[in-house]
Amino acid sequence: MHYFALLLGTESTRPVDPAARAAEMTAYQNFHATAAAAIRAGDALLPSALGARITGGPDAPTVTDGPFAEGAEVAGGYYVFEAENLDDALQLASQIPAAQYGGVEIWPMAGAGQVAPLHGTNWLALLLEPPEAPVAPGSAQWQEGIQRHAEFGKAAGEHIRGGAGLHPPSTATTVRVRNGKPTFTDGPYVEGAEVANGFYILSAADKDRAVEIASMIPATGVELRQLAGISGL
Repeated sequence: MHYFALLLGTESTRPVDPAARAAEMTAYQNFHATAAAAIRAGDALLPSALGARITGGPDAPTVTDGPFAEGAEVAGGYYVFEAENLDDALQLASQIPAAQYGGVEIWPMAGAGQVAPLHGTNWLALLLEPPEAPVAPGSAQWQEGIQRHAEFGKAAGEHIRGGAGLHPPSTATTVRVRNGKPTFTDGPYVEGAEVANGFYILSAADKDRAVEIASMIPATGVELRQLAGISGL
């Protein structure tokens, strides 16, 4: 089974202490060494100020540049794990450094969601839907959506480097570790908030082109974030 892990935390506009950054990089290197057999993809995300949100769907897209809501947790990175079951995936998530100060959302994926080798500039497009909108993989509504995404696939072509649908928010779990003790919160989450329904990894030379491609995705909303390209995966 494959799982999508979204790393969450608050953003700061203050300069990052070099020692703290070095310590965090070491922590992630240690995590990668420990979890290498389970990691199928992943990367950090550049600040949300460099990203965008797209609403309105392909017919009438509206683009809003980042940053997003001040003080709210925003995505800072992602992983794709392969694990035997949810318990194993949650164990992996609890070892991610971001879980120590923020949180990690774990979502069962619909399929392997393999990510092709990445070169140049790449982007995470997180597909968002109202909490009542996501549908279960295999349902009639899901099959209808597959056709629309197939049409997007033809239009976007080789710009798509990977992606997958996600199971409904009731199957998601958020992991947080405080004072060495993990806590687990099952979905669904905040009432009225948009929830993840899938993701794409897109290759595009710049933000304008990435927004153009992401605007064609058949989703109520898309959060577009540039990959940092530092994972080494």
